[in-house]
Amino acid sequence: MNSLPAFANYLIYLALAGVLLTVFFVIYTRVTPFDEVLLIRQGNTAAAFSLGGAIIGFSLTVVSAIMHTTGYVQFLAWAAAALVVQLTAYLVMDRCIKMSREHIESGNVAYGGLLGAIAVSVGAINAACIS
Repeated sequence: MNSLPAFANYLIYLALAGVLLTVFFVIYTRVTPFDEVLLIRQGNTAAAFSLGGAIIGFSLTVVSAIMHTTGYVQFLAWAAAALVVQLTAYLVMDRCIKMSREHIESGNVAYGGLLGAIAVSVGAINAACIS
């Protein structure tokens, strides 16, 4: 049995997922009104929870798309949809809860944890919808 095509397929999906995660990270951190990376470097746990939850939530859908799609184009389409869903979830919660910038920048861990939990929940539901 020749495992080279399977290994090549693995590498392609791994590379695509890495690129998608990077794209999500860049877009998400530009959409939010605060600089998560700077805040995390300063030890802001709220920012880490919020951004970490968003990354995990997005990744859950990417994982499901890898498992349930039949090709790269379909996989990329589901990943693009996941990016839109995660961004929309953040924007809706920002409007509903208000003052996310102040809460995150001041290090409100409860608020960061809530944003992260919402992002993970949205990602898990989104991932399940693909199957």
